[in-house]
Order: sequence, then C-alpha cells, then structure tokens
Amino acid sequence: MTFCLGIKTKHGIVGLSDTRITSGTETTTSKKVFTVNRQKHTFFIMTSGLRSVRDKAITYFSEVIEEKDAEITKLYLMVNAFADQVKRVAKEDQANLEQAGFAFNLFSIIGGQLEQDKSPKLYLLYPQGNWIEIRRGTPFVSIGNTGAGNPILRRSLSYEDSLEFAMKCAFLAFDATKLSVNDVDYPIDTVVLENDHFHTIERRFEQRELEHISSHWNEQLKEAIQTLPVDA
Repeated sequence: MTFCLGIKTKHGIVGLSDTRITSGTETTTSKKVFTVNRQKHTFFIMTSGLRSVRDKAITYFSEVIEEKDAEITKLYLMVNAFADQVKRVAKEDQANLEQAGFAFNLFSIIGGQLEQDKSPKLYLLYPQGNWIEIRRGTPFVSIGNTGAGNPILRRSLSYEDSLEFAMKCAFLAFDATKLSVNDVDYPIDTVVLENDHFHTIERRFEQRELEHISSHWNEQLKEAIQTLPVDA
C-alpha cells in the first residue's frame, strides 16, 4: 500500500510520500514521486497503485514531455497529458490485470505551477483519467492508505496556514498512518513549492531524522488527554 498526501495553502503546496513497496510477502523501497523542474515550469506526480502500471505510465509520459513540454503552459493541460498515458496503459493492460485478479488502481496527486498558472495548482487524477482540482474548502488530498491520517488534517489544517505548518500536519498524518498499518514506512519523500518560485524542492527523510518529532507528539497527546475534563 501507499501513503501520499498533497496540501495546498495560500502560500503554495507541500507533499509527502512514503516509499514502501509491498509485493506478496516481500517489501522493498522505491520512490513514488516524479518531479520536473524547468525555468518557470515545475510540477510533481505522486502515485498509488500497482507499481508496474505506475512505471509504464510515467515512462510513456516522460517521452511525451520530452517532445511537448514547452507547448504545455498550464498545469491542467499537463494533467490531461498524463491522463492520456494512464488511459493508454489501461487499454494495453487492464483486461489482463483484472483477469489475473489485480485492480487497475493508479491514483495520482499532481501539483505544480507552469508559465501561465497564476498560482500553484493541485489535482487528484483517478485511474479512469478524470480529475478534480483541490481548492481552499478542503485543501488537501491523500491516496493509498489514508484513513488514519485524515482526522489530524481535518482538525488542524486550513488554507490560511503556512507551508511549515502544513508540512508538520503532513508528517503527523503519515506518523499516524505508520502506527496504524504495516504497509507504510520510511524513508519519506517531501516536496515543497512556494507561490511563484517555479522550483519544487525535494527532500528525503529517514526515520532516525524524525523520530524525535514523533516522540514529542506522543508526549503532547498524553499530556492533553490527562488535562481533559472528566465531569459530565
């Protein structure tokens, strides 16, 4: 399974993805974020679903942007271009995968800002190739194993928050998910894109780098529970 999360605030976009790949009884680590940085032109794609479908779609898409990247100046057009490759893979592989008992389940989070975008955009792309834009009303989207992290995001996060605060919320959502399931794990990859900076900053974190934050959060939760009123 997977944990991928994108958050949009008035200051820009942050994203976080785990790297665990589970196949039967085997687990491996692999990057789930694809990033492009060019002058006034940046975006990232995070995916959940079958690894083989993801790799094939990204390979096809990489060829498309090598040829047509300069022609695509708004992010929704880039989302459409990737959707076309997802649908291409579906035509080639979906029937055989489903016959073998596998679901064609490639969900994608796509964020970025291209030349003619007034601000960074964030989208959720479905396996069927249709998409929705993530806006200020619910300023986050997650894919994969997401149930455990959603309460933290819904209680804490707003469109007005800073990117630093949004990243803290993203980490705590991941931390809650990791504690709740056994198929989401470190290392994690993060992306940050500030308004009009046109450069997505990537960073990878190992567990040893962040375990002090998890411990601090646990202690704060215990203290908060102890101070809750018990009177009816």
